[in-house]
Amino acid sequence: MSHLHRHTSADSARRGHDSATLMRRVTLACLPGLITQSWFFGLGVVTNVITAAACCVLIEAMMLVARRRPVSPTIADGSALLTGVLLGAALPAGTSLWLILIGSLAAVAVAKHLYGGLGQNLFNPAMVGYALLLVSFPTQMSLWPAPSGLFGPDAVEPSTWLARWLGQHPPAALDALSGATPLDAYRHRAAAELVAPAALEAWRNVALAWLAGGLYLLYRRLIDWRLPLSMLASMALLAWLFDQLSASGGVGFHLLGGAAMFGAFFIVTDPVSAASGRRARLAYGAGIGALTMIIRAYGGYPDAVAFAVLLMNLAAPLLDQLVPDRSSNARATRRHNDDG
Repeated sequence: MSHLHRHTSADSARRGHDSATLMRRVTLACLPGLITQSWFFGLGVVTNVITAAACCVLIEAMMLVARRRPVSPTIADGSALLTGVLLGAALPAGTSLWLILIGSLAAVAVAKHLYGGLGQNLFNPAMVGYALLLVSFPTQMSLWPAPSGLFGPDAVEPSTWLARWLGQHPPAALDALSGATPLDAYRHRAAAELVAPAALEAWRNVALAWLAGGLYLLYRRLIDWRLPLSMLASMALLAWLFDQLSASGGVGFHLLGGAAMFGAFFIVTDPVSAASGRRARLAYGAGIGALTMIIRAYGGYPDAVAFAVLLMNLAAPLLDQLVPDRSSNARATRRHNDDG
């Protein structure tokens, strides 16, 4: 994995991006998605992101001190901040402080520093934290709010968000903060009637906002286009096929009704945990898209991007061996001939 980190750093340097600049620009690209998500789902999105970012940075500093590594330069690179932003964005709005702390510990202390720190991690840190919470606390992680807006008569009161952030759930707060997502409706047919058209529209707008941030990353050449394109194409193909077989919601429903856009542009494109070869990245992204659709259709979780990413993180080194680039093969052949 250290070779992969050097490869990634060299690519960034050639394009004029050091690690800190890259992290800052990716964090900036999160703003359209975060603002739109906050607009539809309220202050709980803001508390998620701020809390997760603060927890991740604090845990990063503590781990660096424990490992006797320099603190300030590593904190300044922005990687822990970005991990917190991504983790906070993935969680249901208004997730409790103690859950965010557990997820942040898993993301930074386990998924990152247990493997040696930045550039050495096998798994995407934010998705490790999210998946741990999803498996360990399924009830709390299913309490997505119905879209009530950031302001206006239907907006959730700040006191309700504060109570949930502190882990308190009075009955009125649960009524206000419980809503079926579009993918809940897909996974549990009985929940379909609970998803109002306004909720579907809110989720679509959030997905399009994450897409806008992703297009900025592509425009600035901060991510490899092969990763999001192959994931979304694979999802679209299987969504169309499943819809032909059993009316499963269609392509647009699956691409815009959950975390597909967020995952495709901000999670799958992590250069450290993804495959490194160009052809391998196409296979890697396609595998994530296929696993996402299969788990959505036959698994126990309505959205499956996190699990698909983690499974393909395991497969990434193998893909680099099985699907090498032609140029890499040619270089290896030339070296062999020269040695002979």
